[in-house]
Amino acid sequence: MAEPSKVIHVRNVGHEISENDLLQLFQPFGVITKLVMLRAKNQALLQMQDIPSAINALQFYTNVQPTIRGRNVYVQFSSHQELTTMDQTAQGRGDEPNRILLVTIHHMLYPITVEVLHQVFSPHGFVEKIVTFQKSAGFQALIQYQLRQSAVSARTSLQGRNIYDGCCQLDIQFSNLDELQVHYNNDRSRDFTNPNLPTEQKGRSSQPTGYGDVGGMYALEAHGARAVGFPQMANAAAIAAAFGGGLPPGISGTNDRCTVLVSNLNPDRIDEDKLFNLFSLYGNIVRIKLLRNKPDHALVQMGDGFQAELAVHFLKGAMLFGKRLEVNFSKHPNITQGADTHEYVNSNLNRFNRNAAKNYRYCCSPTKMIHLSTLPQDVSEEEIVNHLAEHGTIVNTKLFEMNGKKQALVMFETEEQATEALVSKHASSLGGSIIRISFSQLQTIRENSQ
Repeated sequence: MAEPSKVIHVRNVGHEISENDLLQLFQPFGVITKLVMLRAKNQALLQMQDIPSAINALQFYTNVQPTIRGRNVYVQFSSHQELTTMDQTAQGRGDEPNRILLVTIHHMLYPITVEVLHQVFSPHGFVEKIVTFQKSAGFQALIQYQLRQSAVSARTSLQGRNIYDGCCQLDIQFSNLDELQVHYNNDRSRDFTNPNLPTEQKGRSSQPTGYGDVGGMYALEAHGARAVGFPQMANAAAIAAAFGGGLPPGISGTNDRCTVLVSNLNPDRIDEDKLFNLFSLYGNIVRIKLLRNKPDHALVQMGDGFQAELAVHFLKGAMLFGKRLEVNFSKHPNITQGADTHEYVNSNLNRFNRNAAKNYRYCCSPTKMIHLSTLPQDVSEEEIVNHLAEHGTIVNTKLFEMNGKKQALVMFETEEQATEALVSKHASSLGGSIIRISFSQLQTIRENSQ
């Protein structure tokens, strides 16, 4: 392996792979300062903020094969220690001080408005103007101070900091622009020196060129519309509550593709309901389609991009019915309704309609232990064992009561047996009750505990 460098060389970058795809692959490991696509060679160069971030990324992808849009990509340290190419936003000019800052926000779990940015940047001096927009590098803003020294102070103090605990990380450069043109005072742009500007945008054409997609703002209220950066913004509060403001390692929180391609299934044992039972652990299911021309492939459309990312992250490589599952984001944005699709969007078995924060907190890869709830009050351990025994060797069980309701832990010999029991028996009837099954992250069953 080459000498460690903060520059990472990525190979097999097909034409279908965008800058944003690469950013999503590496953002969990730190701030990305530069990205150059070498289209003619199907390669890319990507510069992390520091060498430890690059080392963490490469160590992770030594054990986990990185795939983008179903294509394996290969990563190694570059022979370059530094990228001298101008950042591709063409608005940053690196370290030459200027009163206008170009700010990129990574790990964006909450919508960022002009008011939020003003609150963060105004302690360092008088902010004259702010413009926000969406580019391939992510959500960005241009912030114009009255004095150059204020911009220098803000960049020194805020670079690499998070706006919120564990998310919304600031990556700040000096811009090469001399003056910002602001036409509207609203949540996307503001001229603090001219409060009399209109709030409405009559048409996109009047937006200044070079500012990118100024209309592509993240917004909670518009969730579902394509202009929104990430539809999972509507779940921001639940996600933050579940993960303590941060995200599990390896989860970027920025994926906007809702449909997942599952391959290497066992076509003799799998059906749509069993896939629903497994994937519904990570989010609400819209619809599922088994591919008739490829019987070991299926498409699963999740409720939003964050839930799809959880499913890909936690289920890739899981064993089910003797097969090791391959789980990747699909190139299809959604599954079209048809005779061969199963609809689940209105299913009362979707787990994330209620207690979303609690369900996010229980997300994990398959384990040997399953947790059963909504059991009949008079159920016995023997009945539970009889209900599940066909799926594998049960090592231990525990029946207990929580808040007056019967629950159980069942430990199998292997994760695969526990997974088979979950996909086959979740939402099945036991003693007249429809039972609910999840994976438990407990390692052992303590006899004296509930």
